[in-house]
Amino acid sequence: MILSDQCQHTTKIAVFGDEVNITFKDAKEFGGSIFKQLDDSYAYLRLCNRTAATFKGLERVERSDYPEDALREALLNALVHRDYSYSGSIIINVNDACIEFISIGGLLPGLSADDIRSGISQPRNRKLAEIFHRLRLIESYGTGIRKIYTLYKGYAVQPRIEVTPNTFKLVLPNMNASGNANGNIDGAIAKSMQEATEKAPVVITLQMRTVMDYLEEYGEMTDKDLQELLNIKKTRAYLLARQMNENGLIEIVGRGADKKYKLK
Repeated sequence: MILSDQCQHTTKIAVFGDEVNITFKDAKEFGGSIFKQLDDSYAYLRLCNRTAATFKGLERVERSDYPEDALREALLNALVHRDYSYSGSIIINVNDACIEFISIGGLLPGLSADDIRSGISQPRNRKLAEIFHRLRLIESYGTGIRKIYTLYKGYAVQPRIEVTPNTFKLVLPNMNASGNANGNIDGAIAKSMQEATEKAPVVITLQMRTVMDYLEEYGEMTDKDLQELLNIKKTRAYLLARQMNENGLIEIVGRGADKKYKLK
């Protein structure tokens, strides 16, 4: 049910004009399967992720408010580890100072916030975590939180984990907010962010090779072409195309009905 379009749980994102989260600027609620919620929520958070520019001599240096990998890992953590026995939504609050990811379900007995920061993980929803792992949406248990802290290495304000008996909150500070950036970190942070986001060597599966051979011969393909070529359903085709795009094998051109795939 959770993986289906009939999933009863939702993800709510609210954007506030103040740091105490009182003045609403915008709000969205995303439903459907948790794969759809993952995609829709991440796309919306990327819209909220502004870019600030500074100059070093004649060189223009741009830096996003939040590392995109940190947003991705925080969102995945909320979806995979929330307590689905409760009907409440995942809450994501966005303001000028930070983004808060609040999921239902505190830590499992015996774990502390320090354990989580150290990379200790005891999945609440083991089968769900295994599905996300097999789809290569998560690498392995416990690495996501460590990656987030690595991405913030050298910044004055660090991510926070706040836990109550029934909630888990992960707070990502805005890197460009006043007082958060360290003026001497550009080289070191760029290196640590690169190391943290390095991917394992790409494994090209038989399905991927079939898609690449088709594109090499015909130049482009649609979602329908992809589904018919591999005899797979829409969700699997979507996940495969996104994985190939993230691994630099194909590029996605256009959106909606006009979306096509080409070799990168």
